[in-house]
Amino acid sequence: MTKRGRSTAPSDSTLSVGTLIAGAAREIAQSTAIDHWQPSQSRYDAEELMADVMDGPVNAATRRRVLSPKRQRRFAAMVKRRVAGEPVPRIIGSFPFRGLDLHMRDNVFVPRISSELLAGEAVKALRRRRSPRVAVDVATGAGPMALAMANEVRDAEVWGVDISKDAVALGRHNAKHLKLDNAHFGVSDLLDGLPDRLRGAIDVITIHPPYVARREIKTLPREIRAYEPRSSLTDDSSDGLGLVRRLAESSHEWLRPGGVVLVEVGTYLSRSAQAALRRAGLVNVTWKRDSLGVTRVVAGRTPRRKTS
Repeated sequence: MTKRGRSTAPSDSTLSVGTLIAGAAREIAQSTAIDHWQPSQSRYDAEELMADVMDGPVNAATRRRVLSPKRQRRFAAMVKRRVAGEPVPRIIGSFPFRGLDLHMRDNVFVPRISSELLAGEAVKALRRRRSPRVAVDVATGAGPMALAMANEVRDAEVWGVDISKDAVALGRHNAKHLKLDNAHFGVSDLLDGLPDRLRGAIDVITIHPPYVARREIKTLPREIRAYEPRSSLTDDSSDGLGLVRRLAESSHEWLRPGGVVLVEVGTYLSRSAQAALRRAGLVNVTWKRDSLGVTRVVAGRTPRRKTS
């Protein structure tokens, strides 16, 4: 390969799409730069790249097709980028999340499909609240959580906040692209940059925090360490829960009585995250695991006011 995105690899006009995908999947599976957390991930990555090259889905019919030499070279170049560790959403420029087509850019955290559990729990919690409904996603990145809530609860006012100007700009771009006028984005350290009128008026707060402990950054696979902004991976605390503790403590000032904080963490941090919410005075602390057993959503509520 020469320059990024270009390949000098020869093409074979007799190779079918299915054969090209199988070969790419083998290459990707052998890469040491990738976190192979799911056995089928390499084939899924290869199919995603091929679908982008073909501008259409990979299915039984298209697997028998033969690509033009130009498209074969493009596919080969994309596979090389993936083998080097570059995330698929960065390569193709988009990411599907709960039926939404999110645009992606460099310097912004790439969403994970596992975060759909957090989005689903947030949507359910928001729907249970009375109007006017307000939700805030902290450390929003490209905005998947905020945009999913705004899309599925159209009468809600939803905010996505992040310390990164690049992330906020991408969130605003995605909201405009998806025509979600009820989704708003702003630069903020946790909740500090929100409008004052939202104090005591928020129903749901979500966060997928940068929960990698500072000493563990160097152990991450290259696809994460080299391509994700450091601030989206770690808050530089010793246990990865520094932001969670700060958010839990400040949530009382911003949430309505009975409002909920929802936190996405790895399974190994579930108990510690629950303890952090309880120490901050949140009640009814619970957790939910996804179907793969990879991610857990920890939830806690502000106490409801006693009626006289």
